[in-house]
Amino acid sequence: MTKIKAFKAVRPPRDKVYLVASRPYYTYRKNILEAKLRSNKFTFLHVINPEFQRNDRTEPNSVERFQKVRDRYEEFLKDGYFFKDEKDSFYVYRQQYQGFDCLGIIAGVSVEEYLNGKIKIHEHTLTKREETFKTYLDICNFNAEPVLLTYEDNPKINSLIESYLTQRAEYEFTTTDDKTHHLWTISDENAKEQLTKYFDEVDALYIADGHHRSASSVLYAKAHQNSSNDLKQHFLGMLVPHSKLHIYDYNRVVKSLNNLSEEEFLQKVENYFNVKPLRGFKKPTQKNQISMLLGNRSYQISPKEEFLEKDHPVKSLDAQLLNDLILDPIIDIKDPKTDDRLMFVDGTKGIKGIKQLMTKLNAKVAFALYPVSFEELKKVADTGHVMPPKSTWIEPKLRSGLTIYEYED
Repeated sequence: MTKIKAFKAVRPPRDKVYLVASRPYYTYRKNILEAKLRSNKFTFLHVINPEFQRNDRTEPNSVERFQKVRDRYEEFLKDGYFFKDEKDSFYVYRQQYQGFDCLGIIAGVSVEEYLNGKIKIHEHTLTKREETFKTYLDICNFNAEPVLLTYEDNPKINSLIESYLTQRAEYEFTTTDDKTHHLWTISDENAKEQLTKYFDEVDALYIADGHHRSASSVLYAKAHQNSSNDLKQHFLGMLVPHSKLHIYDYNRVVKSLNNLSEEEFLQKVENYFNVKPLRGFKKPTQKNQISMLLGNRSYQISPKEEFLEKDHPVKSLDAQLLNDLILDPIIDIKDPKTDDRLMFVDGTKGIKGIKQLMTKLNAKVAFALYPVSFEELKKVADTGHVMPPKSTWIEPKLRSGLTIYEYED
């Protein structure tokens, strides 16, 4: 059973949505962020960066900073950049790019089901970050960026959602990253009832992106467990069937070889892997196949049979094999999350992105990995394990400020 909740979204008017909705601020380079803030008074970036061109600076992640976020949000409401829907609704969201078509539902998601293990995780969270975002929720009282969740395809849910595609969208706009966005509202009582009933048949949800946001929302809900306001016991989610999710590879670039020459390094790699020279650095074509760029030479490396644990949900993953057989024993990288010799490149940047980072850092070796499948992600989560850091880059990446979830009705 999966419980979802309709809610009254705070959202931009149709004529301003393409100007308001933004990517999370941390995804923009500093010069691009400043240019957007300078040229577009409507962008939601002004809410989450309330001190742009102001002299009264506050500490990042402080109570004072979060209060300014709330104040700026209220200014947006007053100025008409946002309005609140009159009826509780679900929202059909579609994102299209490069031939990929993602379609899902934006809804309130149950904290109770998270606590009962019906919403499953595959990543550890940091307590400090959880507490920081919980403080943000306490002060700002809204959530503007949905947690991305996925589930096994359900034909009845798919059919209901797809029926909205023949109707005029509430929003239709294209962003500068060549992604087209559509949004429809489901406010009809019968349709809401049907969708809620169909999600009752979904056994579990899997967090694809947003582990810290969901964990922080749970802390917030616990602090308000005696409140009569049921909105506080839910958090903003985007629910996408796994067939409409795109899981990219996540690749590695390493600055040094732990004082080894390329020849010495390659010899040590051959203790664990079958090594085959390649004509040019290219993406691997299957699981347990890793492409390695060592200096100017390219190789395909595959773990030797004795080092494979095919039935283990984590040790069978290529990212974990790379950690266990190369990064730790050969390069002496004990903690991939904190070692500054190791950099990560998401799969959307392709082989070109890996090479560019190698050149920029004058790095010694790079590894291109095969993407993790939904079945592998599900197996890790179902067995209570966690993936190695930066195992997946999952699309869609959702826009902030498109459908805001307020914690007050």
